[in-house]
Amino acid sequence: MKSAVQLIGGRAAISALAVAIILCLAGSRAEAQHKAINLAPDRGLPFSDGIVAGHTLYVAGQEGTGADDKLVSGGIGPETTAALENIQKVVKAAGFEMKDIVSVTVFLADIHEFPEMNKVYKTVMPDPKPARATVQVAALVNNARIEVSAIAVKQK
Repeated sequence: MKSAVQLIGGRAAISALAVAIILCLAGSRAEAQHKAINLAPDRGLPFSDGIVAGHTLYVAGQEGTGADDKLVSGGIGPETTAALENIQKVVKAAGFEMKDIVSVTVFLADIHEFPEMNKVYKTVMPDPKPARATVQVAALVNNARIEVSAIAVKQK
């Protein structure tokens, strides 16, 4: 049978360990602050182009727009190029590289444009290609043909 001193000592050790874990978690949360990436904050949009959380970058959906924030002309090919260039701008602004991208979601206004989009995509995304989902949606903002979002994880 354990003495009262042994039981109290064991509980004190467990309590000390619990406090240490809580302090470590609190410290790691302080280090993992979110950092917003906004390429053109004067646009007044209600979202960021990207958010860095720890070693991970979440890139908001990017359309095939040019420097004037208008869709580039020429259809799905040029829009895909521009959308991926916009992804790259966010990635670089956050201090990441395209090779850090681990997941991509492609939203197409017309799934029949998949082959043409894919042709451009293959030339821009580095190997190994990130995981990807491609879906057709009913409509995209600005009557865009494509919108692309991505997740990147910085290599340590």
